[in-house]
Amino acid sequence: MKFTLSWLKDHLDTTASVDEIAETLTDLGLEVEEVEDRAARLKDFTLAKVITAEQHPDADRLRVCQVDTDEGVKQIVCGAPNARDGITVVLAKPGTYVPGIDTTIGVGKIRGVESFGMMASERELELSDEHSGIIELPSGEVGQSFVDWLADHDPAKVDPVIEIAITPNRQDALGVRGIARDLAARGIGTLKPEKAVDVKGGFPCPIGVTIDADTLDVAPHFAGRVIRGVKNGPSPQWLQDRLRAIGLRPISALVDVTNFFTFDQNRPLHVFDAGKVTGDLRVHRAKGGETLLALDDKTYTFAPGQTVISDANGVESIAGVMGGAKTGCTEETVDVFLESAWWDPIHTAYTGRDLKINSDARYRFERGVDPEYTLPGLDAATQMILDLCGGEASEVVEAGAPITTARSYPLNTTRVQSLVGMSIPKDQQVAHLTALGFSATGTGDVLEVWVPSWRGDVQGEADLVEEVARLASLTRLEPQPMRRTQAGVPAPVLTPIQKRERAARRMMAALGYNECVTYSFIDAAAAALFDGGDDATRLENPISSEMSHMRPSLLPGLLQAAARNQARGMMDLALFEVGAAFHGGEPGEQGLQASGVLIGHSGPRDPFGGRRAVDVFDVKADAEAVLQAIGAPAKVQVLRGAESWWHPGRHGKVCLGPQKVLGVFGELHPKVLAAMDIKGPAMAFTIYPAEVPMPRSTGASRGAVTIPDLQAVERDFAFVVDAGVEAAVLVNAAVGADKALIEDVRVFDEFIGGALGEGRKSIALTVRMQPTDKTLTEEEIEAVGAKVVAKVEAAAGGTLRG
Repeated sequence: MKFTLSWLKDHLDTTASVDEIAETLTDLGLEVEEVEDRAARLKDFTLAKVITAEQHPDADRLRVCQVDTDEGVKQIVCGAPNARDGITVVLAKPGTYVPGIDTTIGVGKIRGVESFGMMASERELELSDEHSGIIELPSGEVGQSFVDWLADHDPAKVDPVIEIAITPNRQDALGVRGIARDLAARGIGTLKPEKAVDVKGGFPCPIGVTIDADTLDVAPHFAGRVIRGVKNGPSPQWLQDRLRAIGLRPISALVDVTNFFTFDQNRPLHVFDAGKVTGDLRVHRAKGGETLLALDDKTYTFAPGQTVISDANGVESIAGVMGGAKTGCTEETVDVFLESAWWDPIHTAYTGRDLKINSDARYRFERGVDPEYTLPGLDAATQMILDLCGGEASEVVEAGAPITTARSYPLNTTRVQSLVGMSIPKDQQVAHLTALGFSATGTGDVLEVWVPSWRGDVQGEADLVEEVARLASLTRLEPQPMRRTQAGVPAPVLTPIQKRERAARRMMAALGYNECVTYSFIDAAAAALFDGGDDATRLENPISSEMSHMRPSLLPGLLQAAARNQARGMMDLALFEVGAAFHGGEPGEQGLQASGVLIGHSGPRDPFGGRRAVDVFDVKADAEAVLQAIGAPAKVQVLRGAESWWHPGRHGKVCLGPQKVLGVFGELHPKVLAAMDIKGPAMAFTIYPAEVPMPRSTGASRGAVTIPDLQAVERDFAFVVDAGVEAAVLVNAAVGADKALIEDVRVFDEFIGGALGEGRKSIALTVRMQPTDKTLTEEEIEAVGAKVVAKVEAAAGGTLRG
């Protein structure tokens, strides 16, 4: 929404500067997007007088002028045909920027003759499109600022233009008067009273209007009148200047009047050439298939139900959107039918959107215009047409009736202060609302507030509170510390899972991983690779086909990020993410995961050979570090049998038993990597923080360290087993032989083949026993050893190697 300062002052009596107005508008919620100070670009131009203008010695169309300036007489070469002795001109000295030609003037030679400046035309100063000659001023003193001269003689040329952003709920601010009303309510001037206009018709309107019964719900009120004997032509200069200032092209007096009221009062109007209208006008819903050549010279085909205005020959206008070219006004127009109507906002928006038409009328009707200004707006526009174009107005014809907008809501003035957060006295609240056009009745703290017809956005007490807060200015709010619910140090607000999430994130960042934040939605193919992609996790309304399902794991998003980086030459990657993964579509069918991906090499190339490809043991160490950071027990088991996207022989599940999985680490399956377009092997891990048991003690202290005072005993065992038996099976069996006494079991040797035979291998274990109450005797040590042998034999079929 654009308007000029002088236009605003037609409605607002104020002495405030442009900066004060702009600042107040933004504070009121009408954010100022731009202030175009048209005087700023002309500040360096001054007035000068041509003393002599002689023919250029080497050019027929150039003149060498001696020009009297505030710096003395200067020689200027000029090619304008009107350059002559005695005229007052606008001078651009060397160093002056000329906006119309995007050039900074300098001293130069033109056909061998030096020139010390330029005399400007209107187009070169972006004042108009006139460029047939230089500017000739009827008055002015040498050296006088051109901006000052314009302010005295043609202020429209330097009138500041203010552009504000309009939120969808502030349809009243789509008119200059609505903006002036807001400013006056804040105290930036006084709102000028609106001049009442009542144009009496001199003859019955020859064009009747009707609204079909099935159309009254979307077109409840339609009014108009014929004005005969008008003389259409260019509109007066003041009107053209205002329209140009806000970016509109003046067309003719009749059309410019309707555009003026669109921006001045937020009252779109339309004029038909009455001589081209056949019969009466009928407002109805389109049957479908009708066509219209509109004012934008495009032909539109209507769908069933769209609201149109027709005469006896067919459709002549799109209701609330755009008129037709056939009945448009031209310079030959003598009689016009001026229309003022109220159209349903939602239906108008649907029609404009379906036809792909954006017009100032649609923009306003779909946000809502004042239904009670339909007839006053018709009278005001009629009077302006009579003033500018002459003619005689008929009586008003109308169909339907204005919709009822009278409504009121209770306003608790005490509650306003608690909601807004600052003290606003009751009488000040009433004054604010009254200044905006509301009326309040009642006594006590609760008032009954009546809403004006132009504020269709106010639909309850909350909106009334917003209006009071807007005018009181939220910049007056002073920060207040929140009261504590209880005395003393407040309790922690983070849950144990949130603390683990933070700890995992910090640990992975400390390990050198880069954090990623990916979408929770992935495509069906990627989800299927990780046991997802079913109907339970499919989105009803996805953003795109690549975001159709909730992610079953964090790994697909990380791998997609890795693939994008590899495509851009980044081959060594360490990425991680902490977030939710989904195994169903119901609340609660999700879990927190912390995942990391390692791809490429351990570091950059160096002359010492320290660079190597990342492997399973890298992610194993990282997974163990993350588990330690979130408080996982030190004693865990590493088992096989993870999901299908892990390499079958190069992964491990970190468990507290077969059913309690704390995390998984390993190499990802080559088929998954090929499907995700990953180059080379990729190592990864996934931790499930919620599966880690909560500590028994919630205190911050860890307790005293217990250091054994008895010597530990170690015994070595070598077991012969089948070549396919995993060493972890033997280790877990040995640990279970005596959990109280056995502290640790380690593998220290493996031998395959040889004298053991085909398909057999030997695994050597060291079993460390740590007594706590007394030194172990030889018999007790042998007893534990026997239990170890029995356990390993039962679990893996192993026998002691002889």
